[in-house]
Amino acid sequence: MAHTEKKPWIETPLIESTTLSKTAGCRVFLKLELLQPSGSFKSRGIGNLISNALQDPANAGKQLHCYSSSGGNAGLAAVYAARDLDCPCSVIVPHSTKPMMIQKLRDAGATDVIQHGDSWFQADTYLRKTFIENQDDWAETRSVYVPPFDHPDIWQGAATMVDEIERQMPAREEGGFPADVVVCSVGGGGLFNGVVEGLGRHMQSRQDGEKVRVLAVETKGADSLALAIKSGGLKSLPAITSLATSLGALQVAPQTLKNAQSPPAGVEVSSVVGSDAEAARGSIRLADALRLQAELACGISVEVGSSAARLKEFVPELTPETRVVVIVCGGSNITAEMLAQYREKLQEGWS
Repeated sequence: MAHTEKKPWIETPLIESTTLSKTAGCRVFLKLELLQPSGSFKSRGIGNLISNALQDPANAGKQLHCYSSSGGNAGLAAVYAARDLDCPCSVIVPHSTKPMMIQKLRDAGATDVIQHGDSWFQADTYLRKTFIENQDDWAETRSVYVPPFDHPDIWQGAATMVDEIERQMPAREEGGFPADVVVCSVGGGGLFNGVVEGLGRHMQSRQDGEKVRVLAVETKGADSLALAIKSGGLKSLPAITSLATSLGALQVAPQTLKNAQSPPAGVEVSSVVGSDAEAARGSIRLADALRLQAELACGISVEVGSSAARLKEFVPELTPETRVVVIVCGGSNITAEMLAQYREKLQEGWS
């Protein structure tokens, strides 16, 4: 097989939103990761992992086959990236996976979608035991495990958006990194780790006193990072009770907690937890302002990044000239009908 260096993600636009800037009381820029081929930021990290596997000298001459156990955005990103890199990809999902998502995976080009077990853990265990473990090093084929968030190649891929933000934002007269605040959603930490590590690389040449604040945003009931920070160590949520199921990692990756507790020099991290209703308001706000659809896991960052009251909780020095970048991370679990339901619930007093 001829291994390619094709990049399975795109450079996404960064736009300044006049509408959201007014409600935020500062300059709000939106990094539109929902325009990635798979519909979410995961195209970067998972695309980078698969691309690196194809270019690994240890895999030279082998026919690779990728395997993902995510029935959500990570699985979709794996299928899209593998397809673009001419590599087969199968997805193993639990029986609880929605038929809509299974069809999306098939339509995107999955080699196979196998249903097994009642939970992600059971599906993932089956994948590892059946396809990944005990492989013959001398075989002509090799199975590649594609995790949803916990891998350095995934963080490295996500970090590429920080390089784009640095190029795309208006430069400051005094120099330095062009954003004051970056708002991003946190599930297991694939996006968050990429953002923090990317900023850390750029801040190595920072000026005295220069800093960038990262707001790590979760919803109540999917707030595994907030729990780990409060506990002082990794700890699992008893269950995911938030409607923002794409943030539903029971426990964050170890590197996620490390980056939250001890970020690189020049980077400060604040943990932010909001409600499902706030997330819904953010999704609706994005739809109304830009005619773009994003699921609740993304909407919570839009809401925090466009609310003056919320921002001032964590950025007390906020001024009209403060520059806030919201990572519009995207996600496939959203429809016009779902937005209409959220709007109706909010009108009825959902909070």
